Amino acid sequence: MSQILKNKISLSGLSKEEIAQFITEELKWEKFRIEQIHSWIYAKSSGDFNTWSDLSADKREVLAEKFSIPLIQTKERQISQKDKTEKYLFSLPDDQLVESVLMRFKDRDSLTACISSQVGCAVGCPFCATGKLGFKRNLMASEIVDQVMAMQRISGEKIHNLVFMGQGEPLNNLDNIIKSIQIFRESVGIGVRHITVSTSGIVPKIIELGETKIQINLAISLHSAKQELREKLVPVARRWNLFDLMQALKVYFDQTGRRITFEYTMLKDINDTNEDARALCDLVRDLPFPCLINLIPYNSTDSEFQCSDRSRIQHFKSIVERSGRKATVRVTLGSDISGACGQLANKNS
Repeated sequence: MSQILKNKISLSGLSKEEIAQFITEELKWEKFRIEQIHSWIYAKSSGDFNTWSDLSADKREVLAEKFSIPLIQTKERQISQKDKTEKYLFSLPDDQLVESVLMRFKDRDSLTACISSQVGCAVGCPFCATGKLGFKRNLMASEIVDQVMAMQRISGEKIHNLVFMGQGEPLNNLDNIIKSIQIFRESVGIGVRHITVSTSGIVPKIIELGETKIQINLAISLHSAKQELREKLVPVARRWNLFDLMQALKVYFDQTGRRITFEYTMLKDINDTNEDARALCDLVRDLPFPCLINLIPYNSTDSEFQCSDRSRIQHFKSIVERSGRKATVRVTLGSDISGACGQLANKNS
């Protein structure tokens, strides 16, 4: 699919090299214009050619005739009354929909964006709202990047951290993920160590990602340390079992030296017993790489699952920490606007 939106080429989400190609080869402008245009798109997050004051009016007119700035269109923006989390519903050039979330944490000034990598998801975890959408297509790198740029343009604030934890399985769109990370680093100014990629455990792609040696943070959607139960909660585990996954993570760590995070959604009476906690202890205790266990209180969707009681989560955490590994409980944000982990379903309010 091309960058064309309403018969115009969209600039936001393009790499500097792609912008340069349009400016020097199509418009035949001077090379220094590349830096000007790149700065307006990324450093200044401008969505209006009329504000580009260091370009003459006739040049702005040419740009407006041939190009648009945003690639994706904002259909809806919701703001949580509880914690000021913002959820965005975006329309893509082919009218498909994706959601992204802008998060504010009480203990830090920096903003975090949770972005999508696919329209829908093929993994089909039963407790995740996105899984019920099915898989439509991969997002282009430019569509991934423009989610961040759209949120910056609309909020007027700079995003410092990214998590690929929105809709889709990122590693099933690895080429576009890698390209988007390069644009985030080189154009948007977000360092790779401020970027987290979450995966359900696509073993060959974990190894492929490790071979790039990109210093991102890798998070694994584990949800159970029991193979039989994990197969029910994370269907890709039927293809790549826990042993295969841990071996791939060792290879990944050897390639990158980066700590692994295990995500574990707490489901009442499903995976939250003392026995489940001990199984998790046994899994992580002797792993040959550093890891963090992130316990995630389940956020309600249209399913039969319920969140574990707070006291049960804290007791589970205390057992897991006997492994010698650090465990944390994720702060829930945006649940009142269905913007929390597992709730993204492309629904209008």
